[in-house]
Amino acid sequence: MNQRQSLADDGGSSKAKPRRLGKNGDGAERHEAIYRTISDAIIEHRLRPGARLREDALAEVFGISRTGIRKILQRLALEQLVTLTPRRGASVTRPTADEATDVFNARQMVECGLMPEVARRIKAEDVNELRDMARREREALRSGEQSRAIKLSAAFHERLAQLSGNATLAAFVGQLCSRSSLILAVYGSSGHLGCESHDHDDLIGFLEAKNGERATAFMGRHLKAIEASLSIVEEEEETPDLQRIFGI
Repeated sequence: MNQRQSLADDGGSSKAKPRRLGKNGDGAERHEAIYRTISDAIIEHRLRPGARLREDALAEVFGISRTGIRKILQRLALEQLVTLTPRRGASVTRPTADEATDVFNARQMVECGLMPEVARRIKAEDVNELRDMARREREALRSGEQSRAIKLSAAFHERLAQLSGNATLAAFVGQLCSRSSLILAVYGSSGHLGCESHDHDDLIGFLEAKNGERATAFMGRHLKAIEASLSIVEEEEETPDLQRIFGI
């Protein structure tokens, strides 16, 4: 869908000249919306790993300057959803087995470490919010909306981190969850997120009971189960059989 902004009518004058969309489309809110749109497309696997992201094509689709698109791609690259390669440009990151291991190891260290503080600080309204998020995730899975379920699961974990009160670590967890979402979209099992459907509800129960120790242990098992469910098969480069391909 072309998301260009409509041209200004310049007070209704029939002689008004159209503005340059690239210049006027660039702004903080506009950039944030485009960033989210591209990020969602990557996580939802509509943009597949390895897909090239041409600046000129994206600028045309979104009606902003190539400079603006470049800034957005650089931001996505910082979160490792996009890979920037000299002379080739941007492409959707293709996670490797080692990267998946690194991401889940980092989540173990950070998210498990935050659970005692979350348990100490959590309030009744937080519990209700988390239960609603867990419910919507289960519904998405039951209806076969795998990409939506992955996004909701990531949002759940990011919200948990925010409840710790540590904004810096919460932002880091958000980045890790974005990368995990791409890994799950590529290597996860259809209709399954690598954990039991009631896992998040069980975790909420430990937090509601202010039992940080059990919440920490449960989070560790939960993340291990997700990682263990991945089926990572990396395609090796091979020399093509030209005789077979061309029938020589």
